Amino acid sequence: MNLTLTNIAFLGGIRPLETKVLRGAELAEFPTIENAFLHIQDGKIADFGPMSACPQDSQEYMDCTGRSVLPAFVDSHSHLVYAGTREQEFNLRLKGASYEEIAAAGGGILNSAKKVAQTPEAEIVVQSTERLTKLIAYGTGTLEVKSGYGLDAEGELKLLRSIKTLNAQSDATLVPTFLAAHALPAWAKDKGWSDDQYTRWMLEELMPTVAQEGLADFLDGFIERDYFRMASLEALLEASKTYNLPAKLHVNQFYDIGAIPRAVEAGALSVDHLEVMSEDAFKALEGSNTIATLLPTCSYFLTIPYAPARRLIDSGALVALATDYNPGSSPTGSMQLVMNMACAKMRMTPAEALNAATLNGAAALQLSDSKGSITVGKDADLLITRKIPSPEFIAYDFGTNHIQHTILGGVLQPAL
Repeated sequence: MNLTLTNIAFLGGIRPLETKVLRGAELAEFPTIENAFLHIQDGKIADFGPMSACPQDSQEYMDCTGRSVLPAFVDSHSHLVYAGTREQEFNLRLKGASYEEIAAAGGGILNSAKKVAQTPEAEIVVQSTERLTKLIAYGTGTLEVKSGYGLDAEGELKLLRSIKTLNAQSDATLVPTFLAAHALPAWAKDKGWSDDQYTRWMLEELMPTVAQEGLADFLDGFIERDYFRMASLEALLEASKTYNLPAKLHVNQFYDIGAIPRAVEAGALSVDHLEVMSEDAFKALEGSNTIATLLPTCSYFLTIPYAPARRLIDSGALVALATDYNPGSSPTGSMQLVMNMACAKMRMTPAEALNAATLNGAAALQLSDSKGSITVGKDADLLITRKIPSPEFIAYDFGTNHIQHTILGGVLQPAL
C-alpha cells in the first residue's frame, strides 16, 4: 500500500531507529512535528516531515486535518484469549468477598479454566476475535497474549494454538506467552503436589511441544505468596534458559516475596504488576534492563494499591504500561483508559504514559526495532485520532474512544 497522510496536526512519538527504550527524563519527552505528513510504502513508514516537504507522487492521500497521528499502542501484558466472562464474581466482590476468597471457593482463574475446558478451540477463537476487533479500533496494534487459563496440558495447548490461529487471521501482531504457572488446579492438589511440583510437571510436559510448534515467545508464572513461590520461580527461570524463552513474570501484586531481585538477577525481560514493593525490589530495578510493566486498570478493578510509577521512573527504572486484559481482574483492553489511570492515579505525565504505552511496551516484547515509534523503516502501525487539541488529550479526557482510524502494516482497519 502506498499512502500519504497529510495535514497532520500533530505527528507524535518520533524517534531515531537506535532508540530502543526510554528511562528517566527521556520518558517525559514525546517528540512531535506540527502540520506534518507521513508516507507509507509496502507496509512500512517510508518518510515523514513537515507539510512543506510532502512529496506529490503518492498513489493515495488521506487528509488528517485537525487530527494527530501516533504509533499504535503496544499492550505488553494481556490475557486476551479466554472463554466466557466472570461478571458474577464482580457482584460477589461488591458484596464483600475478596479476590483470594473467590479463588479459594473455585472462582477466579479456576472458573476460567473450567470454561476453557468446556469450550471448543474454534469458539475460543471466535470470542477472542470479537475482543481483538474492539482493541484494534481503540488503537492497539501489538499485544502480548498469555495462556494460563488451561491449567493442564490439553487446555494450555488449546489456548496457545488459539493465539496462533488468531494471529494468522489478523493484521494485529499477537505475541504469545506460555503462562505455565497461573493457579494450582484441583487435580494437582488431589495428587498432593506442591506449587513447584506442578510447575515442573507443566514445563516438562508442555515445553517440548511449545518449542516444536513455535507456540510461545516468552515464559511466565504468577509468583505470589498464595499461588507460586520462589521454588516455582526457579523452575521457570531454568526453563527460560533451557528453551531460550525470555521470562515475563507476574510479581508483587499482593505480596513481596523477594521475586523481583531474583528475576532481575536472572535477566528477566519484564516484571509485571508491582503493586506491593519493598526497598530491595526498588533497588533491584534501579538502572536495570528488566522492564517494570504496570497495570493500573487491575488496581482500579480490584481496589488494590496502584504501582509506584513515580518512584520507579525517578529512580531510573524502565517502565511500560499495559492492560492486563482478562475476565477476572481487568476486563478492559483500552490502552487509552490505562494511560488516564497512570496519570490520575500513578502520577505519570501524559508524555510518559504515551511513551510507556508505545515504545517501552514494544521493548517489553523485544519489538522496539519494528514497533512503538514514528521511525523510517518501522512497521506502519499507526493510529489516527479524532479532532483533538493535542496528543496529551488522549490521556486527559477519559471514557471516550479518541481513535478514528487504526492502520496496521499499512492496512486501514475497520472502524466500529
